[in-house]
Amino acid sequence: MIAAPFKLHRAQVKAEWTDDNRHMNLAYYLVMFDAASDAVFEALRIGQDYRRAVGKTCFAAETHLVYEQEMNQGDWASIETTVVDVDEKRLHLVHEMYRDGGTGRVCLQEIMFVNVDLSTRRAAVWGDEAMGWLEAVKEAHGRLPRPAKLGRSVGIRR
Repeated sequence: MIAAPFKLHRAQVKAEWTDDNRHMNLAYYLVMFDAASDAVFEALRIGQDYRRAVGKTCFAAETHLVYEQEMNQGDWASIETTVVDVDEKRLHLVHEMYRDGGTGRVCLQEIMFVNVDLSTRRAAVWGDEAMGWLEAVKEAHGRLPRPAKLGRSVGIRR
């Protein structure tokens, strides 16, 4: 059975991650989401074993974060991940961060990854095995409601 969404990463806000505003600096949301991506890659079978076996890995091509609540030193965060879409070379994920014991979502990261051949440093198609599993996960996650603010763009609305 495929977990939907993935709930694979949990971390605590470290003192050195906070800034002059006494909350977690924006860069460390990315640190937490990056660790969640690594865990998700393993679940998607495109993690370290995939890299070693076929010489391919995922590079981030684009990301968008929506900050909704503060995180403070000592807070624990759990991240839920949904596969939004996949095609022959790309993987579109959304991570949602929740404060343990809190209410509501803290932050959303939407991210597009590209499968890259490490020998050429160029985008490459997934192999049949990887593509089959990615499609199966996409189908399972496709039954989930889409997170609010997914696909949002930056701009001042007038």
